[in-house]
This record gives sequence, structure tokens and C-alpha cells, in this order.
Amino acid sequence: MAKMDETLTMFKELTDANGIPGNEREVREVMRKYIAPYADEVTTDGLGSLIAKKVGKEGGPRIIVAGHLDEVGFMVTQIDDKGFLRFQTVGGWWSQVMLAQRVTVVTNKGDIIGVIGSKPPHILPAEARKKPVEIKDMFIDIGASSREEAMEWGVLPGDMVVPYFEFTVMNNEKLLLAKAWDNRIGCAIAIDVMKQLKGTEHPNEVYGLGTVQEEIGSRGARTSAEKINPDIGFAVDVGIAGDTPGISEKEAMSKMGKGPQIILYDATLVAHKGLRDFIINVAEELNIPYQFDVIPGGGTDAGPIHTAHNGVPSIPITIATRYIHTHAAMLHRDDYDNAVKLIVEVIKRLDRETVDKITYE
Repeated sequence: MAKMDETLTMFKELTDANGIPGNEREVREVMRKYIAPYADEVTTDGLGSLIAKKVGKEGGPRIIVAGHLDEVGFMVTQIDDKGFLRFQTVGGWWSQVMLAQRVTVVTNKGDIIGVIGSKPPHILPAEARKKPVEIKDMFIDIGASSREEAMEWGVLPGDMVVPYFEFTVMNNEKLLLAKAWDNRIGCAIAIDVMKQLKGTEHPNEVYGLGTVQEEIGSRGARTSAEKINPDIGFAVDVGIAGDTPGISEKEAMSKMGKGPQIILYDATLVAHKGLRDFIINVAEELNIPYQFDVIPGGGTDAGPIHTAHNGVPSIPITIATRYIHTHAAMLHRDDYDNAVKLIVEVIKRLDRETVDKITYE
């Protein structure tokens, strides 16, 4: 296996941590550990979003770099009398990627291994076998023989259930496989941006965020943006990689390894044109690769950030990622490095005059 350098170790700790919307504590503590050395202060808002502040120039423009802590997962809703768990999806899931997958049920008494099950195809009529099993007909099997036994082990309705997958460096060591890249990669970018700004001049106040509950409507970004009252907002997240078999360029153009994606449009935001132009100019000047994309069927934390207070020029900068919202997503390390570099260089140039020009011209 590849030698685990500092960055890979951080990736592993962030992605292996468990945290679905509303249960982000474990991930928040990992992010706090990594970001605190580069921040002047680390606080949270009332919902639990992490806010790390670094002052370059007191009273300068306030810049948000927001990754979200939560990952898609499930919640236990009931335990049946035979000890099988019924569950609710938390965040977006496609039924075809769920069956027979291993999960971790996180209880007050510790973690329990489970597997997502359904009726075996051998007893289904021929017609039913051709159809995907619906999520409502799935259950989680933790090997308990009764409701009482499951509860003795600590399982309670409301407990979070998280995909189980260990961080893996692929044969091509630039390619990294993990659960929860959506959006621990954004948390890592926020950490690294703060790290790169440590000891350098920048004419603003930077806020590295780990927001909560993005996967169910970007709720933490709304509350933390209200708390910070920012001047510029960057949401760092995953985007779609269009480089696997069967995807046409019309459907998705981006490729892993070809640079961070500048999102022009999504279901919650039209990217701010002045900010877009400014970012492109910086990328061109420094030869940092980038790609354009649109996400008509989804949103990011930039949605609520750009409508906070009296309006905040905002844009999502994303990493092309394969197989998001499954147990195993894949991305390219170069895209991470270039996203960090691009955001750092943009921030260094965002003084009050430039921000006013972007905002009001």
C-alpha cells in the first residue's frame, strides 16, 4: 500500500469518521483537530456547524470556505420482534447501490455491524426479479434474534446507520477510494486553505467551515452564514465525474484529474458572474487547471450562503467524483491540490476594494 503521508492520513480520518445529518459530532471533532492549529478561534453555531476563523486583516472582508461534515446514511426507525431494523434514508440514496452492503449502526453502547437485506430472488416470481427492490422493502440485519436482544445491544430508534468502507489508495496512487468523499473532501479543502494561509499576508478574515445537515437541505450553512455575515462565499463539495462508460459529454463533461470544477448553475444558485470571472482570471494567470460544470439536479451550501443577510456573491468549487452517494466514491488527488491552490490564491487577492468591485459593479 502507498505510504500514508500527512494529507492521506487526514483524508482517512475524515472519511472513516461516521456522521449523517444531525449526527456530525465525530466528524466535527476530527475536523476541529486538524483545523485548530491554523485558526485564531474555533466555535460552533447552535446546530453544530464548525466555524474556524483566521484574521489576515482585522475588519477586512469576511470570506467563507464551507465544506459539509455530514454524509448520506440511514436512521433506525423501528426494531421488529425478530430483531431486524427498519430504517429511513437520510440524504439521497438510489436503491440499486444499497442491497447486501455492510453498514455500521452507531449506538450509545458502541458500534454494531449490520448488512442491508431483502427477500431473496429465489422465492420471487419471475416478473418481480426484473425490478429493483424498493428501499421500503429493505431491512438491516444485525444478527439479533429478537427486539429485546437488539435493544440489549444498545440499538434504539433514531440511531444513525452509516455505510461501512475503509479509506483506500488505488493502484494509481493519485486515485483515492472512500465513503463520504461527499463531503469530507470539502472539509479537507477548508482545512488546507487555512493551513496554506498560516503565516501569509491576506487582506481579509477567512472562515473555514464544516457545516451540518447539507444533505437534507443545507441547513447548517444557513445558520452559520447568518452568524458570520460574510462578504464572499465558497462552497467546496463534490461534483459529477463524466468519465465512466456510458456517459455522454452532453450529460456530464468533467473528468477526474483535470482540475477543480467551477459550478455555474445548480438547483439553488446561479453562480455570481463577477466572482466567476475573478476566479477564472486567477486560474489563467497561475496556470491552475479548472473545468466548468452545472448541477441542475442538486445544490450545495452556496445556495443558502448567497441569500444570507443582504446577499453574498457565492460560487461552488467542486471536485469531480465518481460514485457519490454510495459506499465507495473515487476522486483524484491532483484536483484536491489544485482546488486548494486556486482558493488560496483567490483569497489573497480579495481585499475590500476588489470585493466591492465584484459585488457592486
